[in-house]
Amino acid sequence: MINKLKLAAFGLFLGVTGTAQEVEFVEYTLDNGLDVILHQDNSAPVVTTAVMYDVGGKDRINNKTGFAHFFEHLLFEGTENIGEGEWFKMVSSHGGTNNANTSNDRTYYYEIFPSNNLELGLWMESERMLHPVIKQSGVDTQNEVVKEEKRVSYDNRPYGNWVNEISSHVFQAHPYKDPNIGYMDDLDAATLDEFKEFFDIYYKPNNATLVVAGDIDVEETKKLIKAYFGPIPAGEEVVRNFPEEEPISETIEAKAYDPNIQIPAVMLGYRTPGMTERDAFVLDMVSSVLSDGKSSRLYKKLVDDQKQALEVGALNITQKDYGQYVLLALPLGETSLDTLVGEIDEEIVKLQTELISQREYEKLQNKFENRYVNSNSSVAGIAHSLATYQMLYEDVDLINEEIDIYRSITREEIRDVAKKYLSPNQRVELEYLPKKDSE
Repeated sequence: MINKLKLAAFGLFLGVTGTAQEVEFVEYTLDNGLDVILHQDNSAPVVTTAVMYDVGGKDRINNKTGFAHFFEHLLFEGTENIGEGEWFKMVSSHGGTNNANTSNDRTYYYEIFPSNNLELGLWMESERMLHPVIKQSGVDTQNEVVKEEKRVSYDNRPYGNWVNEISSHVFQAHPYKDPNIGYMDDLDAATLDEFKEFFDIYYKPNNATLVVAGDIDVEETKKLIKAYFGPIPAGEEVVRNFPEEEPISETIEAKAYDPNIQIPAVMLGYRTPGMTERDAFVLDMVSSVLSDGKSSRLYKKLVDDQKQALEVGALNITQKDYGQYVLLALPLGETSLDTLVGEIDEEIVKLQTELISQREYEKLQNKFENRYVNSNSSVAGIAHSLATYQMLYEDVDLINEEIDIYRSITREEIRDVAKKYLSPNQRVELEYLPKKDSE
């Protein structure tokens, strides 16, 4: 068993915004491969128990999509010792809340309890890992739940499918090209045995990280974790062999149609490096310069000054294998999509050829320091950060050190990274259009 006490040796002062405290944590691994991270904060009688599994939308079985998101729902159906429909009742009756979410790269389950219910939280997550009841009735129930979620969140929401549409063109081979929620035909065609097989592959202690954060005693918590999670057998090592993407070398033009909108949109999508690369951090700053707030370059120009756009945005979508950088805009009045693209490109060229001002740079640093403080302002936020840094970045120390990466990014790097990735011949140009009856 590995037992490491991580104490980062720095303090962060942010003037009027306050001080970001270093996050102390204990990290170790059980004999069955479960990574454990403990963070003690006795300032309030609250504890978060959370498990992050190394499984997401990119993971398939028999080329069928959507399983990880499906399991986000299915693993609340009950276990051998928690009856069907009892999970949420058990949590709420003990003063707690809980939820889960799935990305292309991981699935995250958590409970927030009064700290005297720490053992209950650990037992419930160990039950989810060891004793879930996966049966056809539960699959059928959750199939309808997922279909309704797709209708509400994607199909019937204005611009609800824009991420899926841009991803389907930015990626040609990697599973990131398909929606995280999956294709409903795949889920309809999936067998009970396939669901069981998927669970056996991915939901094992050696493919998971357990975080306990809050009002705990570290040594007592270790004993409880060993008791509840230690007996769970390890699974086979997960092996992935996803295809690599060929670079985009000339502009890809595409169209998509949405019956829920009246105003078209234009989206420019670029494929970028995975989240652990330094350039991915720099691209966070690039997007902030372009569209973070009403004083950002694109918003001030297109929305405020020239009144050519209703909305404009730049998003750096970070993922483990590849990222996506997306610029999007909705025209105002008679402004054409081509005009918006031209105006956006003009600002990108400025960013690629001129250094941002020192004042703009200082403002940018303040934004990222504020963001850092806010992300770790609660025990639940710290728990999520610890799990994310361990699983996706393989470096838990980033919870204390990531801000130093952003601080070290120079104006020259912002210019050079914009030039490296945001070229017209390296992107998808997607017109997102109202759908007419004939289309």
